Amino acid sequence: MNRFIAVFLFLLTFQVWAESPTSNTSAVLGTGLTPIGAEVAGNGFDIPAWTGGLAVRNDHQSGQFHSNPFANDAPLLRISAANFAQHQTRLTEGQIALLKANPDMYLAVYPTRRSASYPPYVYDAVSNNASNAELIKYGSGVRNATMSSPFPQPQNGLEVLWNHTLRFRGHSSAYQAVASAVNEDGQRMDTLRNYQYFFKYSILNATQDDIDNRIFLLKYRTLAPAKVAGAMSLVHETLDQIRSPRKSWVYTPGQRRLRRTPDLGYDTADPNTNSIRTIDQVDMFNGAPDFYDWTLLAKREIYIPYNAYLLDSGELTIDDIVGPKHLNPELLRYEAHRVWVVEANIRVGYRHRYHKRRYYFDEDSWAIIYAEEFDENGQLWQVSEAHVINYYEVPLVYSTLEVTYDLQNSRYYVEGLDNERGGTMDFSRELKERDFSPAAVRRESRR
Repeated sequence: MNRFIAVFLFLLTFQVWAESPTSNTSAVLGTGLTPIGAEVAGNGFDIPAWTGGLAVRNDHQSGQFHSNPFANDAPLLRISAANFAQHQTRLTEGQIALLKANPDMYLAVYPTRRSASYPPYVYDAVSNNASNAELIKYGSGVRNATMSSPFPQPQNGLEVLWNHTLRFRGHSSAYQAVASAVNEDGQRMDTLRNYQYFFKYSILNATQDDIDNRIFLLKYRTLAPAKVAGAMSLVHETLDQIRSPRKSWVYTPGQRRLRRTPDLGYDTADPNTNSIRTIDQVDMFNGAPDFYDWTLLAKREIYIPYNAYLLDSGELTIDDIVGPKHLNPELLRYEAHRVWVVEANIRVGYRHRYHKRRYYFDEDSWAIIYAEEFDENGQLWQVSEAHVINYYEVPLVYSTLEVTYDLQNSRYYVEGLDNERGGTMDFSRELKERDFSPAAVRRESRR
């Protein structure tokens, strides 16, 4: 559908959102709620109270692989196709489908460690956002918010989604990693890229004018395989993509020029994923929310990937992690956590290859940890997982690995495989906005 027609329909049919703060949470943050908006209390069984999360580790150099703070933990139980019925109240539809499709797959459930923590200035920003943040009309963006999640006590599905989109991910970062598309027969298509991020939304002491409708700037360069080596992409991610769609450029070595890409969004195929993943599946979900109606369903206790320090290891090879049908379950850690469940249904007049999507947001970080995508017939198509750790040198919660399973075609895509690259995501790189201009990409392409 033409973008302009889509926007017109969006403005015509979407409900009008209030232009005033939906909740005043600042008064209760730090008492019944954590500074990020989660419940402090545990469940009296296997989810403990939040006591501050992991403390900052000044002795850890950013960019190095992390030692496992929970190395002495042993699995409490193992859930497989043989016994999932005993645990299905804490499993998602996608998890059950994966277990049924893969008899050798299992979920190793460990003690729950509420490790999420952030710098004090992030907590201050969330508190300020709680009193001031507003959804823009039609839910297309947020104003009067900076640094981190704007709605620590959300009232609807869109507010939960924006908490994920605007969660604190550091100020700038750089890393190198392999992404792999794995076919049904186990054959891999590996792509090595170098990534750099500058999070404009999270500039210290920034105002809305300083942010200038930008969330982050991204630049990445493909290093291998040889046939695509040297290709570069530049993305300027906007806060309100209806008013100002994201800007993106692609440099192709064969053409030796940088060109604008007008439609890098929605269900455009993510390059080098063998069409397994769409652009708006990057980071579990990104971009404009206007193609869907977003419904906040419930808060649940489920088993989700968490504290994935076993994966964040320079002693592993890609072969250790990536199997023919799924990731190696011996290296995966699942824990019981509370999540916000949000369902997105395609809106009348819009087209997307996923007609329904369901998301599970970790209450301690607002990150989407689990996602399920359904086709036009209502059949479950894909399941995605974000395996997160606390990068305790900052500190912050972010994925070390993301995986998307295509259940209908028995294949999957995984990215974040930095295990053979000598290091992991480096948050100490002092990148500047000028490093993410088209001119900067042109200069870099000549090296």
